Amino acid sequence: MTTVFVSHPQDKLAHYFGDRAIVALKSLAQVRFNPGSAELSPTQLAALASDCDVIISYRQTPGDEALFVALPALRAFVRCAIDIRNIDVAAASRHGVLVTQASAGFIVSVSEWVVGVMIDLSRHISVSAAQYHAGQNANALMGRELRGSTLGVIGYGQISRYLCDIALALGMRVVVSDPYIPTGRAEVAQVSLPSLLQQSDYVVCLAAATEATECLMDAAAFAAMQPGAYFINAARGNLVDEDALLAALDAKTIAGCAMDVGRAPDQMPSPRLAAHSRVVATPHIGGLTPPAIEHQAMETVAQVAELLAGRIPVGAVNAAQATRWQRAFGVQAP
Repeated sequence: MTTVFVSHPQDKLAHYFGDRAIVALKSLAQVRFNPGSAELSPTQLAALASDCDVIISYRQTPGDEALFVALPALRAFVRCAIDIRNIDVAAASRHGVLVTQASAGFIVSVSEWVVGVMIDLSRHISVSAAQYHAGQNANALMGRELRGSTLGVIGYGQISRYLCDIALALGMRVVVSDPYIPTGRAEVAQVSLPSLLQQSDYVVCLAAATEATECLMDAAAFAAMQPGAYFINAARGNLVDEDALLAALDAKTIAGCAMDVGRAPDQMPSPRLAAHSRVVATPHIGGLTPPAIEHQAMETVAQVAELLAGRIPVGAVNAAQATRWQRAFGVQAP
């Protein structure tokens, strides 16, 4: 019988995989789990999954060449997320291991998080709550309505499109900067990044993390923003020069910031930025809702089912090079 190893730490399994997915997976294969509450190194994972056919990977579980060498029986490394930067796909291909990724199940949840922090920043909700929690009288600060404000969205992927619809429904003006994807919508103006930064009251970063977008938001970008504008990062910490962001906050070049990601381990906000008085930070929870998590977990189970049926699953990124899986099920390369 096929054996699947789920690398999620025990204390993260319910939050990031869930009972329904576990039951469904057990109906397909013999399932083994990470026995501890720590993320596994490649050496630890190789020891625990020595005879497994499939690994279902937790958020930061690395899939490197040493792992694929150490696991000659491994046929597939299945990522329970959309971001596969923790996997050396070229190495997996060299060793004939199939790599898959899940689709975005967090479009709604991340978009709602963005709207929530825009309101929080605009109405000083966290600031007031912190003053009351400290036993102080909160200052009644003037707020800003979203209606009539300009939302600037960097990147026009699935989350951005959904967020733009919400913003338009709230009466916001929307501009988008994406050099690769046209909006195709008259009500969503497509502009250059410098233009977006100059005219937006809220700059929301939703671009993909690539070599080209490393430190996309640097000192020049923050200097181009309006002094009363807010910067919101719901993408990846790699897109932000954190020294430049901290300097902009200290100099009040921008009004404030919200972040759900950063350069700390596990894509968490960096503590030095999260502690800033004009920052609203959350621990990478934008996509942490039951529907969002279940979408990706159940898609992962569906991918395993397709693999066992000898079919290329949706989300496969190197099917042509997956020779171990092809030999096991008599599948010809696509």
